[in-house]
Amino acid sequence: MELDLTVPVGELTRRLVDTPSVSGDERELADAVQAALARIPGLRVERDGDAVVARTSLGLPSRIVLAGHLDTVPIADNLPSRVEAGRLYGCGTSDMKAGVAIALRLAATLPLASPGGLRHDVTWICYDHEEVSTQLNGLRRLAERHRDWLDGDLAILMEPTSGEVEAGCQGTLRVVVTLDGTQAHSARSWLGDNAIHKAGEVLRRLADYQSRSVTIDGCTYREGLSAVRVEGGVAGNVIPDLCRVTVNFRFAPDRSPRAALAHVREVLDGYEVEVTDLAGGALPGLDAPTAAAFVAATGRTPVAKYGWTDVARFAELGIPALNFGPGDPNLAHTRDEYVHLDAVDEGERLLRTYLTA
Repeated sequence: MELDLTVPVGELTRRLVDTPSVSGDERELADAVQAALARIPGLRVERDGDAVVARTSLGLPSRIVLAGHLDTVPIADNLPSRVEAGRLYGCGTSDMKAGVAIALRLAATLPLASPGGLRHDVTWICYDHEEVSTQLNGLRRLAERHRDWLDGDLAILMEPTSGEVEAGCQGTLRVVVTLDGTQAHSARSWLGDNAIHKAGEVLRRLADYQSRSVTIDGCTYREGLSAVRVEGGVAGNVIPDLCRVTVNFRFAPDRSPRAALAHVREVLDGYEVEVTDLAGGALPGLDAPTAAAFVAATGRTPVAKYGWTDVARFAELGIPALNFGPGDPNLAHTRDEYVHLDAVDEGERLLRTYLTA
């Protein structure tokens, strides 16, 4: 596959969408992105696995990182893409190939050959495995193996934000609560101890949970503690001896991962709790001069980011980071996912104005 990054950004988005790249199967798209970036004068291109990094080296006083993931959730009969009433429908349109298309088209059309055309040096990062476990995340791998590739004064994650600036992000924690019982024939249920019935108290605590809201730098984050999966049962005539309840805690960025886990253990006191996933959030960081300058350039009023994004990974490295992309986050991962093509055009225009002198 050969990718032309100079076509109009809506058309580039369509071509990216029509190249399937479900998590773990990003190779074809990563190859095309690497080859296209390598043809652009003034860019140094690096690769690790299916993550591609390109950088200018103009010696400018600041560096901006444009980052986006290449992978999508599994296809749900929503490829190939289609255009209807100014909307591009298809898997990954909103989350987040429209944002990636903006970044890549800027790489191909910005004046990279001399320092007079740009306000900042720029790094482009297109990475893999964002939609699955944090242990597989391509940006995490880059941070561990090539920390210097991520350096910058501000990172802009092209996550879907409906064209708004979303600051920071929630942390996320998943635990599994295991409930044990005694197996028996359901005709003689009194001889057993039903593990599924024991889940009732866990679910009651979660249903009664009062979520907390906290405002930081003018951005209000609301927490949520929810059961997201219940597993149990042996057969239609057997009292189950095991039940597992998976619980997800989305916590405000003023809580550390350790504090978040302590809180969940307190809510579920008396039950065995196994941590299966934990990633800290990111504070808004709007006091950083580079973040403030970007907000001013967009004319947007920052709001809190609901959900976890890789701004947290940049924040952990001491790099200010914001979420900004044309897609609607409420459409991410849906069968009818789409992006407004005029929003993609506007996102490109705003970033081009911000990056050029």
